[in-house]
Amino acid sequence: MKPGIHPPYEPVVFRDKAGGFAFLTRSTATSDTTVEWEDGNMYPVVDVEISSASHPFYTGHARVLDTAGRVERFEQRYGRTRGAR
Repeated sequence: MKPGIHPPYEPVVFRDKAGGFAFLTRSTATSDTTVEWEDGNMYPVVDVEISSASHPFYTGHARVLDTAGRVERFEQRYGRTRGAR
């Protein structure tokens, strides 16, 4: 790599708030927030919305969506006529 043109590549903790899961890796991502890791060192922490610990594809658990509520809201807003084609 050419010196002086790349961002620093340092250890960073990525924390999944939804899954309560965190992992230490190297990245160019930075953060002002730090966390003490299992080895006793302080590392910058980047909070993520979703990771393999909470994503339904990886966990095999699908989230239940409130489809009934969505349909009811749609019907209230636009009305529904039964049997009309």
